[in-house]
Amino acid sequence: MSAADIADVIAATCLLSGAALALIASIGVLRLPDLLSRMHAATKPQVLGLTLVLIGLGFRLREPGAIGVLILIGFCQMMTSPIGNHMVGRASVRAGQVREDLLVVNDLRAVLPDPGPDPDRPV
Repeated sequence: MSAADIADVIAATCLLSGAALALIASIGVLRLPDLLSRMHAATKPQVLGLTLVLIGLGFRLREPGAIGVLILIGFCQMMTSPIGNHMVGRASVRAGQVREDLLVVNDLRAVLPDPGPDPDRPV
């Protein structure tokens, strides 16, 4: 077995693992009950799944230029994903789209005004 064959096996393993994480996340997005739980399910493979796919592509392509672009993509993803998801979660809390009964701790309760009763939620 040559080094290229070993690299192809590693690439296939990483690509399949990344795809499996994306599949599990999509099932979680469909099945979980509220926005924050769905965001949790969607953001985990956004970082880990994409990282595995990028590593798999790096082992498959084996070109320095392509690997540099893949590292840049992974770096940009690591920098922007947590901030973007934090902002989406915070905006959803401010908009009253989060079910308070499912929260264990709400650190924003003290700093945000009470939105009042939700007209769409049954009493």
